[in-house]
Amino acid sequence: MSVEVNGIAHIQLTVNKPDSLEFWEQLCQFLEMKTLIRSEDVRYCIGSRTGILVRLAPLDKRNQLFDQDRCGLHHFCFRARRREDVDVIYEFVTAALDAHVVHPPEAGDHFAPGYYSLLFEDPDGIRVEVNFVPGKGHFGKDGRLGPDGAGPAGSYGADGLTG
Repeated sequence: MSVEVNGIAHIQLTVNKPDSLEFWEQLCQFLEMKTLIRSEDVRYCIGSRTGILVRLAPLDKRNQLFDQDRCGLHHFCFRARRREDVDVIYEFVTAALDAHVVHPPEAGDHFAPGYYSLLFEDPDGIRVEVNFVPGKGHFGKDGRLGPDGAGPAGSYGADGLTG
């Protein structure tokens, strides 16, 4: 027996920089989420079938910056409803949040048919992606897991899914 889940209910992040709290609250509100908790050291925003809780690390634990190559979160990705939404979010994170952009909106067909994404970082270096994949993505007609697809990939990287 198996169970199909209904997405991810919430993600909790721990940040070092107080500026990150405001960064995340502004980003979530732009993504039409509402602030449920706002305190000196926590922001929790919900909406769009998602919850993002961000809390400041205790003072005695703020001595290390985020490193996506260590055990733990590498990045997470918001799914956009339209390709154009990725561009609108890019304009917001560069103009209003002055986010560090790892890559601006770009095609990534080597990851999935029609894949289009943006990758940026919060003030602590936590990476956030926003992507759009049309149709059923990997489960669609041209996808790896579609009726005539190649099946599971053996590896992934800068060249996308291979093997």
